[in-house]
Amino acid sequence: PWWFCYSFDNPLRRLFHDPVRLLAPFLKPGMTAADIGCGMGYFTITLAKLVGPGGRAIAVDLQQRMLDVLVRRAARAGVADRITPHRCGKESLGVEGPVDFALAFWMAHEVPDKPRFFREIFAFLEQEGRLLLVEPKYHVTRGTFERTLAVCREAGFRQVGQPAVALSRAVLLGKG
Repeated sequence: PWWFCYSFDNPLRRLFHDPVRLLAPFLKPGMTAADIGCGMGYFTITLAKLVGPGGRAIAVDLQQRMLDVLVRRAARAGVADRITPHRCGKESLGVEGPVDFALAFWMAHEVPDKPRFFREIFAFLEQEGRLLLVEPKYHVTRGTFERTLAVCREAGFRQVGQPAVALSRAVLLGKG
């Protein structure tokens, strides 16, 4: 449920998942970034700050309530003008590229059609674009994560890095 996200989106989380530390290595001013499964914007607001006034952050979520909360938070943070909220469908993300960087944080395990999901991300990423895929260790086994990576490879992705993310299995992916 939408209200459960408050348990993930709180000041204590910054001890484990500091958005600036996690995302700054992958972003520059002027870029376009997509936060897929953005929830209430824990990472989206930082994406918007890092891409700067000339950049854009696309906040993608299935639930309108999540996007509504994100819009209010973005306004308070002074970055609403660079965030495009986008409600995706159950069958398609519907994101229009090009996108330089995409984030899928603790959400890919919930996607029923992973091949379609990763093909769609691959299609809207720039040729030099990157996808940071992060899954929770306590919920996603190593075997399940490896199977997800195999789906990513089938979609055309290749592993270009393996950043350390607390409590998580993480990989940085690029185009073939």
